[in-house]
Amino acid sequence: MHPLLFIGGATLLGLLFALQEWVSSSFWNYHVKLSLLLQAWGAQYFIWGVLCWVLWWTMRSQIYTASLKKILLYFFPLSILVSVVEEAIWVLLFPRLPMGKPPMPFWQRLSFHLDAELMDSLVIFWSAFFLFRGVGYYLRFREKERMTQQLQSQLVHAQMRALRMQLNPHFLFNTMNSISSLMRTDVGAADLMLEQLSRLLRITLHRGDAQFIPLSDEMEFIEMYLAMQDRRFQGRVSQQVTVDPGLHDALVPSMILQPIVENAYAHGLTRLRAHGLLFIEADSHGPVLRLAVTNNGVGLLPPEESNGGGVGLSNVRERLLMHYGGDHTFSISQIDDDRVRVVMTLPLRFADSPHEQTTGYGA
Repeated sequence: MHPLLFIGGATLLGLLFALQEWVSSSFWNYHVKLSLLLQAWGAQYFIWGVLCWVLWWTMRSQIYTASLKKILLYFFPLSILVSVVEEAIWVLLFPRLPMGKPPMPFWQRLSFHLDAELMDSLVIFWSAFFLFRGVGYYLRFREKERMTQQLQSQLVHAQMRALRMQLNPHFLFNTMNSISSLMRTDVGAADLMLEQLSRLLRITLHRGDAQFIPLSDEMEFIEMYLAMQDRRFQGRVSQQVTVDPGLHDALVPSMILQPIVENAYAHGLTRLRAHGLLFIEADSHGPVLRLAVTNNGVGLLPPEESNGGGVGLSNVRERLLMHYGGDHTFSISQIDDDRVRVVMTLPLRFADSPHEQTTGYGA
């Protein structure tokens, strides 16, 4: 609806009508100068372009929302007035028209042209009116669609924040319980775990509301968490972490692995007195990132004894669903009598720019 585009388009339409009339006149051996036709038609549609754009610029909100009653009582009389004004301006510009008629005063020429062209002028007015009304419907539809998407985005963000708020206290309470149990047997180890916990909390605060982080950040967080668990279990669990070097900058949801590793300890490794095994893997298969956590213990509990992994795993499932919809998988399976594997597959995505190390995780 830029004035140059709108008025220019209307003028171009008039020139096309002039060319059509010139071709038709030539076919019937009625010779009219092309230049005159171009001037007459071009001027007429230029005037209409200006009038219609002014109408849209000054009254578009009323055009968008006009009821049938208002259209009949207000815009219909206005259409006649605008048509007469347009015709009057055009008659002033071309005093020698109509051709083949004796010279006539202005009012007589205006009456002549109105008799011949008033209906055409009304058609032009109402075509422009309903074009503007259609534009209004389209703009309102787009605005409503934009607002709906914005509200959905805000809702998802709020839900994500709620899930993160649910996860962090859960992690904190479980770790504090581990420290509390160590206070009775190894005060030094408990003190060291408390120091590491404070570092982990600083990392969590540093991330803020970030929903996605590089895999390297997630794995450094996991390694610190594993170091805490290693001190708690005093070497009873053998830990192994394997990450494809090309995936360090791959984006993953923040704290997506920690609840799974915590679940491995809580439901499997704590039941062993020795020879615990924990394997964490990150690799890719084409456009898919695969994260897997395998541990031994007692295998999967029967359904009547299992709570589905508690807060941690249900939280992971909900976050994956909200982030990726159906474009992910999450499975828990027993691969032999005492080993359980959790596998996630996610779309493989990378940050727009190389990741810069901004957090000091420590050892």
